[in-house]
Amino acid sequence: MHYPRRTSKIKRRRKFGFRATMRTRSGRKLLNRRRRMGRKVNRL
Repeated sequence: MHYPRRTSKIKRRRKFGFRATMRTRSGRKLLNRRRRMGRKVNRL
């Protein structure tokens, strides 16, 4: 049986991964905010 919404891991990484986040200005702000909160920031 095939489940719905089976996105590939590569596509997911490219869209939401750490490097994708670092590419945008708001993404870098987001990571810095999480760092300030004391979170581990390796997204996905």
